[in-house]
Amino acid sequence: MTSRERIICAMQCGTPDRVPVSPWDLGRVPEDSALGQQLLTECDPFINAPVAGGNWFLGTAATVRTEQRDGRTYNVIETPGGDLYAWRRQTDITSAQMEFHCKGPDDVEKLLSIPYEPPEVDATPFIERKDTIGDRALVIHGMSNPGSMPAVYLSPIDYSLLWIEHRDVFMEFVRVAAERCYHYVEECCRQGVDCFRIIGGEYASTQLGPEAFRETMVQFDRPMVEIMHEHGALAHYHNHGPMDRYLEMIAEIGVDSLDPLEGSPWGDVTLTEAKERIGDRVCLVGNLDDMEVIDKVDPETIEELAEDAIRQAGPDGFCLGGTTSGTYTEHAARNFLRMVDVSKRMS
Repeated sequence: MTSRERIICAMQCGTPDRVPVSPWDLGRVPEDSALGQQLLTECDPFINAPVAGGNWFLGTAATVRTEQRDGRTYNVIETPGGDLYAWRRQTDITSAQMEFHCKGPDDVEKLLSIPYEPPEVDATPFIERKDTIGDRALVIHGMSNPGSMPAVYLSPIDYSLLWIEHRDVFMEFVRVAAERCYHYVEECCRQGVDCFRIIGGEYASTQLGPEAFRETMVQFDRPMVEIMHEHGALAHYHNHGPMDRYLEMIAEIGVDSLDPLEGSPWGDVTLTEAKERIGDRVCLVGNLDDMEVIDKVDPETIEELAEDAIRQAGPDGFCLGGTTSGTYTEHAARNFLRMVDVSKRMS
């Protein structure tokens, strides 16, 4: 099997010739380096690829500008009810959102009052990346889901308070986002995007709880996945954090695969438990932490961990990988290659 065939077989809950070893992208390893090419040749990576056309939620009618004030660069969204401001702090190491565009229900209503024109979707970058990669990996388009839009435009505190105190506004936000998102997904599929990575469920699962996850994620993600499947595309779900209360709901969405299923102390279910509960419906992807495990342990340890993971979740419907951070270094890359040896030996 090629890597693409191997991953697709696993995502369809089949048994490939060996368990795929699937890093998320190539981390910090240059693709044109010898090690980067070895990862592509010997492992079975997921390779993220963009779609051009702009923000599917704001669309093309929204006016967005930058404004310098108080030594900061603000991102400003113009609305009929007034401007909405946000800014990020950037250091040499990282960046963080310091102010969000919406501070409460009034700002959400301003945001939703902007006239909407859908973006002109252009899947050419995805198709070109897929052509370049060929069968050496599965090319996948990462996109935020409708239920994550409140968390994009509100701070974690305001996001939680909006759910508790102004649920009608929260749900209208998600309903509007879903209508726009479905149009975007339909157009991506029509242009040849055949695999999606759905991002955003963890906002509700880690901050709001099961009721909110069902109302804001399951309810709106399921029709989105149905659109993907109607076009023959695969749907992969990305959801960090404790998953014990959410596994069955994610399976109910109808996705083909799920990552990262972190082990303790970051997560609260083992691969064995996840396999027993949803492994007949959803391919499991994970679950060795990219930076804290794969990028630190010695080769002998990574082989032991890989063997244990395959025993728990393989040989069908499982891709052995990390926590899909895409930030790993050369040490982890070489450990991914060692895991390929384990996978071959256990097939």
